Amino acid sequence: MTNPVAILLRHGDYHQLNDTPSALQPFPLNEQGFLQAQDAVGLLKGFADQYNWQLDPVIECSSQLRAWQTADVICEALDCFDDIKSSDHLSERQLGSAANLTVKQIEQVLNVDPRFENPPADWKSNSHYRLPLQGAESLMEAGERVANHIKLVLNHLPLNTSDKPIAKLFVGHGAAFRHAAHLLGILTFEDIAKLSMYHAKPVILSYDENGTWFHVCGEWKIRQQKEEYSD
Repeated sequence: MTNPVAILLRHGDYHQLNDTPSALQPFPLNEQGFLQAQDAVGLLKGFADQYNWQLDPVIECSSQLRAWQTADVICEALDCFDDIKSSDHLSERQLGSAANLTVKQIEQVLNVDPRFENPPADWKSNSHYRLPLQGAESLMEAGERVANHIKLVLNHLPLNTSDKPIAKLFVGHGAAFRHAAHLLGILTFEDIAKLSMYHAKPVILSYDENGTWFHVCGEWKIRQQKEEYSD
């Protein structure tokens, strides 16, 4: 393997509001989340040693605090990392003007606005549904944004003078990463609903000389039926 690899890492667990789509919640990791981030250090080092990767010194992460804190724990623990770059391009699905409202509040907003129809019952997990509110996007649109950013970052890595493939760490959010993986050809559309991501456990992807993406290593999480889509 000579092409760079993309290490996708969902942030650690955090202080999330109940019944509130998570997207832009500004809250930090909880104690468990910090422990998960610490555990990620050993996992990343183990994969890098096993596959003879050179970890790129700059960690890419979303603009949400929980993602940055996860990246910061890793950056402080591994000498190969020396910087963190936050980007809105790695954020979870945006709900626009409904950001950080509860599910009930969002549905009430749509119910009282004569311009809008009531959302479908599965609107939170429907990959193609976008709230009809300013700044909102669908899960699939979020996945496209993330996939494009991953490809752009990998295409602009410095020239590799080592015989080791470069591994680039991206710290972000589960649903956006899964939809990105689907758009890259890694997951089927049906897989998006069946799978999730473990907190702070890497899933690694790469591509061949023809530009075809493939799964290298790292486990997807099997989604439980009761689980909602969450980042």
